Amino acid sequence: MFNIKALQRNKTVKYGVPMLLLVVGGSFGLREFTQIRYDSQKIKRRLDPSLEAKVNIEKQPVMLEEEYERMREMNLDEWKNIRGPRPWEDSREYQEQQRSKQNKKD
Repeated sequence: MFNIKALQRNKTVKYGVPMLLLVVGGSFGLREFTQIRYDSQKIKRRLDPSLEAKVNIEKQPVMLEEEYERMREMNLDEWKNIRGPRPWEDSREYQEQQRSKQNKKD
């Protein structure tokens, strides 16, 4: 039969088996932790009701034809192109400048 002291001196049993258990056990452990991560992301990523109504066709309060009629009634000939702030500009300061220019013109 097998001698216990001989097995304890065997390098495969001493180093290989624990390493194999670590790799296989770690794989199962990581699978469980990643599943928890994805489940929590799914819970956090639920849409708010207003956005969900826009995505879901059955819950849409406004149909496409109604939106088309509303857009057709708008006057698109008298529009004004307004430049937005650059990324390096302070948006509030730029908006104040735009408002002061608008007030001077009016």
